[in-house]
Amino acid sequence: MEKFEGYMFTALCSTNFLVSCLLFSRVTREQREPYMDEIFHVPQAQRYCEGKFNEWDPMITTLPGLYLVSVGIIKPMVWLTGLTGGVVCSTAMLRFINLLFNCGNLYLIYLLICKLHHREKTRTTSRRVLSALSLSTFPVLYFFNFLYYTDAGSTFFILFAYLMTLYGSHKASALLGVCSVLFRQTNIIWVAFCAGTLAAAKMDEAWRTEHAKKRDEKPPPSQVPLSLAGAKKVTAFALEFATSPGHVKAVLQVAWPYAAVGAAFLVFVAVNDGIVVGDRTSHEACLNVPQLFYFFSFALFFSLPVSLCYHRALRFLHALKKQPLFFLFVTAASLLLVWKFTFVHKYLLADNRHFPFYVWKKVFQRHELVRFLLVPAYVFAGWNFLDSFRSRSLFWSLAFLACLLCATVPQKLLEFRYFIVPYLMYRLHMPLPSLPRLAGEFLLYTAVNAATIYIFVAKTFQWPDGAATQRFMW
Repeated sequence: MEKFEGYMFTALCSTNFLVSCLLFSRVTREQREPYMDEIFHVPQAQRYCEGKFNEWDPMITTLPGLYLVSVGIIKPMVWLTGLTGGVVCSTAMLRFINLLFNCGNLYLIYLLICKLHHREKTRTTSRRVLSALSLSTFPVLYFFNFLYYTDAGSTFFILFAYLMTLYGSHKASALLGVCSVLFRQTNIIWVAFCAGTLAAAKMDEAWRTEHAKKRDEKPPPSQVPLSLAGAKKVTAFALEFATSPGHVKAVLQVAWPYAAVGAAFLVFVAVNDGIVVGDRTSHEACLNVPQLFYFFSFALFFSLPVSLCYHRALRFLHALKKQPLFFLFVTAASLLLVWKFTFVHKYLLADNRHFPFYVWKKVFQRHELVRFLLVPAYVFAGWNFLDSFRSRSLFWSLAFLACLLCATVPQKLLEFRYFIVPYLMYRLHMPLPSLPRLAGEFLLYTAVNAATIYIFVAKTFQWPDGAATQRFMW
C-alpha cells in the first residue's frame, strides 16, 4: 500500500509540474516584462545576480530572502549549464524559481497531511494524495507561482518550519522560520505559532491533569467553553500556568530556539524602527478588525466543498436555539467593530487591477449599510471556521486564533495574499474530508484557477492616461 501511494503521489507531482510548466510558458509569453510588484523585485534580484549586494531599492518593503534564494539557485545552475547572456537572471528565469517552490509546497503539504492525520493512515491513501494536490492548487497561492512574488517561497519556508516542529526538530524549525521572515517579516507570527503549539501541548496536559483530580467535573478538554464562566476558568488557568516557574521552564526547554528567533526579531524591529523596510507610507498598521471577518468569509468560500454539510448546518441552528443570547452578543459586538474599526486603504480604492478592488466596489460600496448587513454572514462563517476545530485541543485552538488575529487585524489593505498561510493552516488541520468532497474542492480550485489565469492572459486593458497593457490579478 505504501509503495502504491508513493507511485501515485510521484505521478501526481509529475503531472502537476508538467501542467504548471505549460501554464508558466503561456503566462510568460503573454507578459514578458515585469508586471505589478515585479517591477521592484526583478531589478533587485538582477542586481544581486550581478553581485551588487549593497544596492537596494527603497520602494521594496520586504527583506531580501527571495533574491538570495534566487541567486543561490540560479548561479550554480548557470555554472553547470554554461548559460550566458540575457537569459541569466531574466524575468522568466526568476519566475521559474517559484515553480520550483510550487513543487516543494506540494510535497510539504503531503507530508504535513500524513503527519497530522497519521491515525487514519490505513484508510486514507487516496484522500491524503488528493488533499495534497488540491491544496497545492489553492488559487491565490497557485496564481503567484507564475510571477516573481514572495508568496510561494514564503509559504514554502513556513510549511517546512511547521513540519519540523511536528517532528520535534525545533532548532531546524527555528532556522527555517528565520528564512521565512527573510521573505516576509510578518511570518514571525507563524514562527510564534510553532512555539505556541508546544506551549499549548504543555497547557493541555496540565489542564487534563487538573480536571482529572476533580471527579465531579469532567468537561471535554478539546472544546472551548462558550460561556462567561468557562472563559473565566480558562483565563485563570492560563494566568496560573504563565506565572508558574515550573511550567514556564518546561515550555522554554523545548521552545528556546523560537524564543531566540523572537528576540532577534525584536532587536531588528528596534534597530529598524519598525517591521517594514524601505517605503513605509503605504504599510501602516491599524486595528482593522473586519479583516478577521473578511478572512472567515474567504475561508468559508474556499472550503465550502469540504467544510459545509447538512449536519453542520443543523448544528449551527441548534447552537442558535441553545445559546441565543451568546449569538446576539457576538452579532452586536461585530456590528460595533464593523462600525468603529473599518479602515479602507487608498490602494483598495484606486488600483483596478486587483480583484479586491471589484469586491469592494461591487459589494461594500453598493450601499453604506451593506457592511452591517453582512454581519450575520460573518457570524456564521466564523462559527463554521471554529466548528472545524472541534477535534483540536482547547489551547491549540486558542494559539491558532491568537496568531490569526495578529496576521489579519493589523493589515489595513484588503489583500487576499495575506490569507494564504492562515487558510492553509486552517485547511490542513481540518479532519480529512471524503473523496467526493475532495474532488469537489479540487474542481472548485481548478475552475477558479482557470478563470483567473484566463482573465490575466486574455482580458487586458489600458488606462486612459497610459499606453501600457494592464491585467487583472489577485
